[in-house]
Amino acid sequence: MGKELKTNAMRILEREKAPYRINTYECSEFIDGCHIADQLGQRYEQSFKTLVTKGKSGGYFVFALPVDKELDLKAAAAAVGEKSVSMIHVKEINQVTGYIRGGCTPVGMKKKYPTVIHSSCLDLDEIIISGGRIGVQIIIDPKELIRVTGAVTADIIM
Repeated sequence: MGKELKTNAMRILEREKAPYRINTYECSEFIDGCHIADQLGQRYEQSFKTLVTKGKSGGYFVFALPVDKELDLKAAAAAVGEKSVSMIHVKEINQVTGYIRGGCTPVGMKKKYPTVIHSSCLDLDEIIISGGRIGVQIIIDPKELIRVTGAVTADIIM
């Protein structure tokens, strides 16, 4: 694997001795997760998107859920003990996470934010998350992802 391909997320997974595989695909700009899954023949329930919210308290929270599902903001707030959460603006993604839209992953953000992964991940041997760059995916055992990120699981979809 060339140096140019390695992302911060991959370096962290390796440091934490979390086994993973990568998958790359051609893409020069943001395309939503459903289109990528369709393009690559991947199941929606196995392909997870990463969303970042801001809580009423001012803190940031990370949620990972299947690409074809919508985040239930009330359930998400409850999962992190907040009164309410709202999605951050696209313009804030890089400033808050260090990643760009379409390359945001729960591993290796600028800070370690509280993270919640949809509970359906526990029914799967592997899930697919962004690799930290557009065109790169990480395929990982969800239990390893939970361990490395310190995540909890909850039912956070509508």
